[in-house]
Amino acid sequence: MAKHGKKFIAARAKIDSAKRYTFQEAVQIAAGSSFAKFDETLDIAVRLGVDPRHADQMVRGTVVLPNGLGKPVRVLVFAKGEKEKEALDAGADHAGGDEMIEKIREGWLEFDKTVATPDMMGSVGKIGKILGPRGLMPNAKLGTVTFDLARVVKEIKAGKVDFRVEKTGIVHAPMGKVSFGEEKLLQNISAFMDTLIRIKPVAAKGTYLRGIAISTTMGPGIQVDPLALKSISAA
Repeated sequence: MAKHGKKFIAARAKIDSAKRYTFQEAVQIAAGSSFAKFDETLDIAVRLGVDPRHADQMVRGTVVLPNGLGKPVRVLVFAKGEKEKEALDAGADHAGGDEMIEKIREGWLEFDKTVATPDMMGSVGKIGKILGPRGLMPNAKLGTVTFDLARVVKEIKAGKVDFRVEKTGIVHAPMGKVSFGEEKLLQNISAFMDTLIRIKPVAAKGTYLRGIAISTTMGPGIQVDPLALKSISAA
């Protein structure tokens, strides 16, 4: 069993493990208990009533958080010619074709997200074993394989979050920095939850939202009542 420090134990002592909090209460407790020397990220974990082993119950999507993530995102775009220029003009940190692919083969990984034009995917596929395990492969289902580079790059820079249900049926996603304050964090959570509910698989039966927990990077999890969604929407 992992050993926790005094600050973590003190933060956990403020939480009633038998209680299911509202989103507002959970964010207040999490932010108020933040003890790291850096600006921690507020994370959300949602346990869904789906079986990811079945393709028709896979939950995967994207959401542009209204207040962003509070940290710079380095974007690499695989494109050539005018599309390369379009990507750079839109704010991409890096853009290029085969030279970028070769650079990655040599060990360069100074980026957080990738986007590619469809005509580049044949070449990008050659480094799939490098990008795939790191979650860096452009994906048409997530909108990162497109000719509309300007829009996608701007969305990623603004705080676009990709999420996917894990084998255990849980979806994890960052919701922004603790320093954002309660209102902005709740707005981000609301946008994420709205998207998660909207893409509920038709094949998913029974209770869809089975459990929700909020935590900071270094802090303990705080259980949230799924029925509290109505209150966050009203807020």
